[in-house]
Amino acid sequence: MNIVVPSETYPAENRVALLPEHVARLVEKRAHISVESGIGKTLNLSDEDYQKAGASIDADRSRLYHNADMVLQIRKPAMEDVALLKEECIYASLVDPFNERELIEAFRQKGVTAISMEMIPRISRAQKMDVLSSQANLAGYAAVIIAAERIAKIFPMMMTPAGTISPARVFVVGVGVAGLQAIATAKRLGARVEAFDTRPVVEEQVKSLGARFVKIDLGKTGQTKDGYAKALTEEQLQKQREGMAKVCAASDVVITTAQLFGKKAPLIITADMVAGMARGSVLVDLAVESGGNIAGSKPDQEIDVNGVRIIGLANLPGKVAVNASQMFSSNLHALVDEFWDPEKKHFVLDFEDEIIQGCVITHKGQVVNQMIADHYSQVGPSG
Repeated sequence: MNIVVPSETYPAENRVALLPEHVARLVEKRAHISVESGIGKTLNLSDEDYQKAGASIDADRSRLYHNADMVLQIRKPAMEDVALLKEECIYASLVDPFNERELIEAFRQKGVTAISMEMIPRISRAQKMDVLSSQANLAGYAAVIIAAERIAKIFPMMMTPAGTISPARVFVVGVGVAGLQAIATAKRLGARVEAFDTRPVVEEQVKSLGARFVKIDLGKTGQTKDGYAKALTEEQLQKQREGMAKVCAASDVVITTAQLFGKKAPLIITADMVAGMARGSVLVDLAVESGGNIAGSKPDQEIDVNGVRIIGLANLPGKVAVNASQMFSSNLHALVDEFWDPEKKHFVLDFEDEIIQGCVITHKGQVVNQMIADHYSQVGPSG
């Protein structure tokens, strides 16, 4: 089985799907790995590094795709790359199946087995494959570092002969993996941190990091079986915004991380709330790629609204590409290793296994993932 790792072509994508250390581990399991020449240049890795790990190098991208039995990548493929894949090829990457119906249809028509890394189920055995958590962790860190660089204040309290400098006030909205890391990073930098989440169950986690949990009575809320926050009603959203307005107005930095699995991110910070913040304040929207939590935020743009800066940088994990690649590569290696048969030198698609059931979207010309099939049925015909 020929496992192919092409270079990423998505704009400003500096991460690499598979690092030499994980290539070597798969080669030890009798896997054949082919990588595109120059794949590691964004991380200062040479073709020789990959050759030493046991990979074959090919500069012909079309030939790589055409000869692939399995493709490992970070971002979704271009349509022209899908056209090169042979029938029954296995393709694993972030494919965003809820929103990329045209891509999923292309996979289906080609007879490609598409694995969505976002759809890896949240069970103990699959934690080592969970790219969403590994990348969100780094996004939370990067968001705080970027905010600290953009704001014209220091984060920690300082007592000097010239007087005492008060700590910066940071408000984190959404206490998932990214939010928890943002809280921890801001605290390490010395900021005074507050946080809010619709799930009361996370209050203890917030407090354990030394932050204050902001309580807003929204009535009945909760989380899905996978730990994601459930969508709020419009009435609950309005109550949430009203409760958060005062906290935002008193904050130097607001970081939003609220996302709904498979759905558009909720609008949490309204234009009026932005207007109520002090000039020089900074907002960072981690959900900008899925619709955005902050009114006015736009992907890969920094916008000034009456002196308040709204940062909507996409792909924050890519800002720390070395570590993000280490984690993503480890996640992909864990997936392949879990289902690899070293005797047959093959990735085994065991559809009795709940991991395969959860993450495989298309197989043998069909959409086999029930959640995605149901979603397409609800939204109606594409195009």
